[in-house]
Amino acid sequence: MLLVVDVGNTHTVVGLYREKSLEHTFRWSTEVARTEDEIWVLLRGLLQDTSVIATEIRKVAIASVVPPMTSVFRNLCQRRLSLEPVVVGPGIKTGMPIRYDAPREVGADRIVNGVAAYERFRHDLGGPFGVIVVDFGTATTFDVVSPVGEYLGGAIAPGVVVSMEALVHRAAKLPKVDLERPPACIGRTTVASLQSGLLFGTAAMVDGMVDRMVAELDAVPRVIATGGLSSIIAPESRTIEMADGDLTLEGLRIIHERNAQ
Repeated sequence: MLLVVDVGNTHTVVGLYREKSLEHTFRWSTEVARTEDEIWVLLRGLLQDTSVIATEIRKVAIASVVPPMTSVFRNLCQRRLSLEPVVVGPGIKTGMPIRYDAPREVGADRIVNGVAAYERFRHDLGGPFGVIVVDFGTATTFDVVSPVGEYLGGAIAPGVVVSMEALVHRAAKLPKVDLERPPACIGRTTVASLQSGLLFGTAAMVDGMVDRMVAELDAVPRVIATGGLSSIIAPESRTIEMADGDLTLEGLRIIHERNAQ
């Protein structure tokens, strides 16, 4: 089996693939103080809820935007699984040329998302198509891939949860709310007003950014969303065509496959 690990600033998401089928996913909070031993105990405990045992894991791919955790997971793979993981970064074959002015500055998760989205539309819809990936995580990121599969760049905005926490922290009378769809855009309570601004406001920001990006491209791209909040925000967006919360994991599978050849 292939173990794929997406280490984000807020959450770490782990997937288990059998061939090309994603069979299990796990999610936990990213805490840089966690040791290799703690993560191993956590992972083994989660595996106990499945039919998979650790010895079935024969391959590992990792994307991390938290450098201290990258080395922790690398050491875990080497010492606990006796495996050398594919860690997305310089020297790894992604199959996607990076047209960023400073390629090393691009987060591993952004490249992985671009690879997965481009392959999704190329295979499922018979492209080639340009792609815009909107990832709703700690930050809301936009990543643009050309019709010939080049990573062009994108944009980074504050994430929905980060925005809400900052607002609640700075405004004494505003409560923290669940991100749920309010009855209407014009909120008639403080909770509904916050929900409207967060949900509809984020969707409007996404549509505006996508419109601006499309105006700079020679082709009309397809738009896909990912991240923990993608299923909530995507239905409110005019430009997002689909949401796939496992897009990053699929990108890791594809990149591992390219580096195993």
